[in-house]
Amino acid sequence: MFFHWLKRYLPRGLYTRAALILILPVVTLQLVISIVFIQRHFEGVTRQMTQTATREVRLLLDAIPPDIPADQIPAALAHFADPLEIPIHPPGVQLGVQPDERRWFDLSGIIVQYYFREMLPELLAVSLPNNDDVLLFLDIPQGILTLQLDRRRVSASNPHQLFVNMVFFGGLMTLIAFIYLRNQLRPITRLAAAAEAFGRGRNLPYKPSGAVEVRAAGNAFLDMRARIERQIEQRTLMLSGVSHDLRTPLTRLRLGLSMIDDPEAEDLLRDVDDMQRMLDEFLSFSRGSAEGEPEPTDPIALVRSLVDDAHRAGQDVTLTETTGGGTVTLRPVAIRRAVANLIENGVRYGGTVQISVALTDKSLRIRVEDNGPGIPPESREQAIKPFTRLDGARNQNRGSGVGLGLAIATDIARAHGGVLRLGESEALGGLRADLVIGR
Repeated sequence: MFFHWLKRYLPRGLYTRAALILILPVVTLQLVISIVFIQRHFEGVTRQMTQTATREVRLLLDAIPPDIPADQIPAALAHFADPLEIPIHPPGVQLGVQPDERRWFDLSGIIVQYYFREMLPELLAVSLPNNDDVLLFLDIPQGILTLQLDRRRVSASNPHQLFVNMVFFGGLMTLIAFIYLRNQLRPITRLAAAAEAFGRGRNLPYKPSGAVEVRAAGNAFLDMRARIERQIEQRTLMLSGVSHDLRTPLTRLRLGLSMIDDPEAEDLLRDVDDMQRMLDEFLSFSRGSAEGEPEPTDPIALVRSLVDDAHRAGQDVTLTETTGGGTVTLRPVAIRRAVANLIENGVRYGGTVQISVALTDKSLRIRVEDNGPGIPPESREQAIKPFTRLDGARNQNRGSGVGLGLAIATDIARAHGGVLRLGESEALGGLRADLVIGR
């Protein structure tokens, strides 16, 4: 359950996931080292050095005679203070009592101030103004005594340099690793782009590169693409050849029947015309989306031209709404056939057809609605299969189709990496067909 919840917040892109894999261990390692170093070096070493310096200060305080004047204290303690290198400012000429002072990033200063206060009851304040000095303000009978210590005696010098080095070299190594990893990921992204383009009916130039496993996947993709292209080409040639070979005997049959003056011959001619239409639709289905090369196409202009053609044919087809604008890489001949089939189905089973086009940054949607009987939800998946005619929803007596219109539109949508969705029209009450293609 936790991992399912966490998965929603993880990055989805390959580069961002790789960056997370690189940065997270480096940051975690730096945090662990920082904590251990602070506990072992800053706290432990600083505590030992501060305690040693505190004993030296304690020695000086205990060596002050109780009845000595304030101005003679430095001279009286010279034989102790000079070897210890602790300058003494006697009461009366001190620098003035200052409050506890420490820079915000001075982490070792916390330990220094704590142990000085714990071991020196006479201490009034500890000032750490910079990296060089430690000022101790002590309350003695003669007044306030100020002692100045070298900061190097109570803590390591420039402790922040470790963190600076850790951050700098950690970032540098992360950058180098990311550049190297990006070169390893680039062949994978190129393979993904080629596979996505092929799924949308486009062939991008692709040459396998990168690691051995990526090269193997790339070669497998090229073999698969070649097999699919050969299969589509063979299917198209075979079906086109069959359809073409059947046209000649049908033409001879029509010619012979037209020369017979008999009422039964007219019925046979109608059967021949139905067979001719079936062959035409079968040929269109065999071609699928293989006609033409993908090119930038204005889908709104393409749909508008189809609506104009329908108007010239006396059909009730209107373009009701257009959203967005621009071009989409499509096979215009195939898309034109798909939309024309949807319009033809709508006119055949309904009579009134409304079309809308929505073009966004991510997708293209062409919606065709009619006022016909529609298709029940449980039959819509079956309706997009080839040679399917639904008697209950779309009465076959209303037209002479062979059940390939929706199948052709579905095949063309899939070849463009899209989908054909069937539903119920809210405006007209009939069938709603959405041809959706990603950009």
